[in-house]
Parts: sequence; C-alpha cells; structure tokens
Amino acid sequence: MAKLYFPDVTLLITHYNRSRSLERLLKTFADQQFSFGGIVVSDDGSKPEHLEYIKGLHQQYQFNLVTTPVNKGLGNNINKGQDAVTTPYTLYVQEDFEPKPAFAEHFTDALGFLTADPTLDIARFYAYFKYPYTKSYKKGFSEMIFKASPFYSNHLKFYVYSDHPHLRRSNFFEKFGRYPEGIKGDLTEFRMAASFIQHKGRGLFFDNFTELFYQKNSSDEPSTMGRASWRESKNPAALAVRYFYLRFKLLKWTYEVLYKKR
Repeated sequence: MAKLYFPDVTLLITHYNRSRSLERLLKTFADQQFSFGGIVVSDDGSKPEHLEYIKGLHQQYQFNLVTTPVNKGLGNNINKGQDAVTTPYTLYVQEDFEPKPAFAEHFTDALGFLTADPTLDIARFYAYFKYPYTKSYKKGFSEMIFKASPFYSNHLKFYVYSDHPHLRRSNFFEKFGRYPEGIKGDLTEFRMAASFIQHKGRGLFFDNFTELFYQKNSSDEPSTMGRASWRESKNPAALAVRYFYLRFKLLKWTYEVLYKKR
C-alpha cells in the first residue's frame, strides 16, 4: 500500500474515556499508511487510567495531547482541539470511528475540491441518514442545499454541518464562530449547524455515506451519548408522538435559523 502523506491536514480526534477506541482509530490510520501534518487528541477530562493509557500511545503515534482537568463538554473539547491545529485543513474524527480502505481515495478527492474552490467550507464523510436536499457535484459527492421553507419538511435539512467525520478549513471559527460551551452535545451540534446556515456555508456530502467509516461501539467502551427511548421506539403511540414532535421541531428550528443570528 502506498504511503499517503497530507502535510496540509491535521487529524483532530476528540476523546472521552474510550482510550482503546482511540488506539484502534490511530492504528487503523497507521495501518492504511496515512500520515498528516499533525495529529491532535483533545481529551475532555477522562479518568486517570484512560489518560495514562493515552500517554503510553504517544511514542508510537506522535500526537499532541490537549487535556482539561474536568469534563467540560463537547463544545469545549472541539474548541480547544481546533485551537491546537496549525495546518490549513482539519480532518475531524471522534474516537469511536475507524476509516475503511475506501476512505483514502475519497478523502484525497475532497481535499482537492476544498483546495480548488475556496468557497467550499466542509466535506462530510459519514452520517446516519442521507442529507435530504442535494445537487450532484463530482466523484461521488453532492453539494448540500439548505431549503428554508417549511414545505421542505425533512428536519434533517438543518444538519448541513454535523459532528460526524468531516474535512474542513482550519479557519472554520473565523466564519462560523466557536462551538457553544456548557450545553448538551446535541444542542452544541445544532447551534453550529445553525451558524453554518446563517453564514452561508457550503458543504459537500459523500453519497455512499456508509462506505468510508465504521462507527464502533464495543461493549467495554460503549457510546457516551444517550438518547430518549421514545425517539427510537417503533411503538405506534411513540411514532405518533415523534411525528408531531418533528413537526414542532421543524417550525422551531426554522424560526431559530432565520431570526436568531449567532
């Protein structure tokens, strides 16, 4: 396998109490012959045993570890990690993901697109669901198109930005602001997405979005994000509640994006 060197890109990994997952991510990139202009691991106040394990990985993987004495949440963790990046581009990946072999080709394409077109702000590589409104771009990517009208009723349209693996410009904060701190992770993500829309961000979405990354939540290191059970239930009553909840959310978020500038 040919070596893949990206001197203008820093791999930014956010981490919290999942040191073995972090190790698997770093090892997978190394096994696939990736090397970057830098690697930053931003830790959100993990337990001492995890921090000690991470420090033991440093000799092999040569990353910059940025820590905080107490857990301060997703917004702070991304902010302080991004502050440590010195290259023009950032590949952001949370610690429970691993790149598939197909990632290298499409990452190279995405970096080429952002390099050639300075109006592009982000390229997304993974999602749980396809972004609903797009137009074809190039080489398996589409451009995400935000439709403000409530008649475009898929609430996923607000997630033009997502915390799932993506490539972005490292001056991202200059255009869209810093991540809000001291609030829940889901709200942190939405507020950044709202800022992205309000400041007319342009983003690409890889059409076959399940082909580039695994998300691995092992039994020994499960996901640290929880969701209300009714949001995932198939019970008819729960489905009815969810339907009206999503209609309400659509109107509320439309108002927030259009009238509550960030």
